[in-house]
Amino acid sequence: MDDMLKKIYETQLWKSLFRHGMPKDPRNRSMAVLTNVFLHLHPVRTRVGALKVRFTWCMGGLTFFIFLVLTFTGVLLMFYYHPNARDAYPDIQKLESGDVPFGMLMRNMHRWGAHLMVITIWLHMFRVFLTGSYKPPREFNWVVGVVLLVLTLLLSFTGYLLPWDQLAFWAITVGTNMARATPLVGHEGPIAPFLKIGDFQLVTSSSDVRFQLLAGRIVGPGALLRFYVLHCILLPLVATVLMAVHFWRIRKDGNISGPM
Repeated sequence: MDDMLKKIYETQLWKSLFRHGMPKDPRNRSMAVLTNVFLHLHPVRTRVGALKVRFTWCMGGLTFFIFLVLTFTGVLLMFYYHPNARDAYPDIQKLESGDVPFGMLMRNMHRWGAHLMVITIWLHMFRVFLTGSYKPPREFNWVVGVVLLVLTLLLSFTGYLLPWDQLAFWAITVGTNMARATPLVGHEGPIAPFLKIGDFQLVTSSSDVRFQLLAGRIVGPGALLRFYVLHCILLPLVATVLMAVHFWRIRKDGNISGPM
């Protein structure tokens, strides 16, 4: 058995994935971390006080864990969902009626997990603010965290339309109507009347952020497809990259902030 494992460890495939073995010498531990992209995101050492639940509340880790659960359940749900006005609502009904094995479990895990992620990320930001973990040298990571908070809310908002029922239709109608008053990009915003070249208005009801989100002036099939792409592809990819940056900055900023 040992000879077989030794042969596996010496293969080119193994050495390509794991460039450094288990550190037998304590002085060699940093090499195992530096040559592994996943370990290199995290600090080599952590303060004991910074790991106490009463200080961290574990909200950052819980938020990341819930994101992984949502990614897994979301991929499973994509196999049984068609992002078009004809099939979207019947697909949700099939998931809930038992036509799809474990369909109700998958959808409820995804739905309630999304609500829970919004709660945990707010509590994480609240904890970071209370403990002063946003102060130098961690101010850049605080900005990254704020962007991740916005992305989480956008993920929740874009996913709300996908069931394509009356609740989703009117919730997105109200939400996107609010976008009309967004500064610079909303045609009812405070700056929009001044954004013009001669008599040509740059931001109108046919070119503002609401029109781009809905692919029209009302919630329709175009809006459903755009929200599906945003919810399943664009926003998760951006959030994943920023989470990697977030973990890396914790390492570069001197580890998790500890209690005074």
